[in-house]
Amino acid sequence: MRRADLGRAGVTFALAMVMLTLMNGCVVGPDYVKPTVITPEAYKEVDGWKMAQPQDDLSRGAWWEIYGDPQLNALEEQVDISNQNLVVAEATYRQARALVREARASYFPTVTVGTSVTRSRTPGAVPSTVTDYSLPLDVSWELDVWGRIRRTVESNQASAQASAGDLESARLSFQAELAQDYFQLRALDAQTQLLDATVAAFEKSLELTKNRYASGVASQADVVQAETQLKTTQAQAIDVGVQRAQLEHAIALLIGKPASTFSLPTAPLATAPPAIPVGVPSALLERRPDIAAAERRVAAANAQIGVAEAAFFPTVTLSASGGFESTSLAKLLTWPMRFWSVGASISETVYDGGLRRAQTDFARAGYDASVGTYRQTVLTAFQAVEDNLAALRILAEEARAQDEAVKDAQKSVTLTTNQYKAGTVNYLNVITTQTIALTDETTAVQIRGRRMSAAVLLIQALGGGWHVADLPSAAKATER
Repeated sequence: MRRADLGRAGVTFALAMVMLTLMNGCVVGPDYVKPTVITPEAYKEVDGWKMAQPQDDLSRGAWWEIYGDPQLNALEEQVDISNQNLVVAEATYRQARALVREARASYFPTVTVGTSVTRSRTPGAVPSTVTDYSLPLDVSWELDVWGRIRRTVESNQASAQASAGDLESARLSFQAELAQDYFQLRALDAQTQLLDATVAAFEKSLELTKNRYASGVASQADVVQAETQLKTTQAQAIDVGVQRAQLEHAIALLIGKPASTFSLPTAPLATAPPAIPVGVPSALLERRPDIAAAERRVAAANAQIGVAEAAFFPTVTLSASGGFESTSLAKLLTWPMRFWSVGASISETVYDGGLRRAQTDFARAGYDASVGTYRQTVLTAFQAVEDNLAALRILAEEARAQDEAVKDAQKSVTLTTNQYKAGTVNYLNVITTQTIALTDETTAVQIRGRRMSAAVLLIQALGGGWHVADLPSAAKATER
C-alpha cells in the first residue's frame, strides 16, 4: 500500500473517530427517573399484633427457620435445588442475561473473512475462461451516534434485572406454598389425633350404653345412637386421610420428588405463630422481589423510548474491506495482488408512512403501562401485608374465644354423662354435648392451622427476608 493511500485511509478513519467522539454524548430519549408511589406511614392492622424485637429480623433467605421446625427446614432446602419450576425461572433469567450480551455486541465492529473461487467464461471472437481466487476481509461498524445501542443495552440490562426479580419471586412463592402445605398437613395430623381420641371415648360410651341396656336401665335406641355416633366419627377420621395424602403429594411436587416415593411421618401441629418483624411500609419497597422486578421493567420500557426515537436520526456506518485477489492461486498471497477500500456512509429514512412515529407512541404507551403495573404491584403488596396482619390479629382473638368454648364443651360433656349415668337425662343429651365438643375442638385445630398459614403469607408479603440489594447490578446482569 502506498504512503499516500495509507494517509488518506488514516484521515478517513480519524474523521470518523472525531465525529464519534463529538456525538458520543448524544443519547436521545428520556433519562430514567424512578416513578413515585404513595407509601403509608404505618400499617393500619399492626395494632394488636405481637411484634418481634428489632434484632429478631428474618433470616436472609432461610426465613422458614423462624418456626424452629427441623423437618420444615429440611424440606425448604430441597425446593431451591429440586423444584423444576425454579429451573425454568433460572433458565429464563440466563436467557435475559444473554440478550444483554447480544445487545452489547453492537458496540463493536463486525468482521467477516472468507474465501471464494470463481470460474467464468467471457464470450467473443476468442472466448476465454478465467479462474478468480479471492481472500477478502470485511469490517463494518455502525456508530452509536444517537445512543440507540446504548438504550437497547440499558433496556436489556433492566429486563435481565427484572427477570432476576421474577426468579426470586418464584422461589419465595414455592417456599411459601410448601410451608403452607406443611402446616396444613400438620393441622390435619392434629385433627386426626383428636378424632382418634374421640373414637376411643365414643367406644367407651358405646360400652356404657350396652351395659346399661343389658341391665335394663337403657333402651336399645341408646345403643343404636351410640353406634351411629361412633361410626360417623370413624368415617370422619378416615376422610381426613384423603386431604393429608393430597397435601403430602403436593409437598413432593414442590421438592421435585415423585409422590409415590415421598412420605412424611405424623406430627400433630401444636405451636402458635412466631413473632414476625414487620417493619415500616416504606421498607416494603425494598423487601419484595416482585416490586423490584416491576420497577426494573419501568426502566426497561423507558429505555425503549430512546431506541424508538433514535430511528428518527441518520445511521452512520464505517466500513472497510481488504484482502487478496488473483487469477493465479500461486500468486494469490503476493503483495501486488492486494486490494483495499475504506468508507463511511450516512443514511436517513425520509418517508416511512408514520412507522417511526407509531413505534415511538407504542414505546411511550408501554412505559405508561409499566408504571401503572409497578404502582399496582406496590398497592397489592401493601394490601397483602394488611390482610395477613388482620388475619393474624383476628385469628388470635378467635383462638382465645374458641379455647374457652372447648373448655366449656368438655365440662358440659362430663356433666351430661354423669347425669345420664344417674338416669336424669336421656342419651340424646349426651350425644348432643359430645357433638358440640367435637365440633369446637375441630374448629380450634383448624384455627391453629389457619394462623400458621397466615403467618407464612405475612412473611411472603414482607418479601421473605429478601432485599433489593440482592438484585444483580447492571454489570452483574451483563456477565456471562
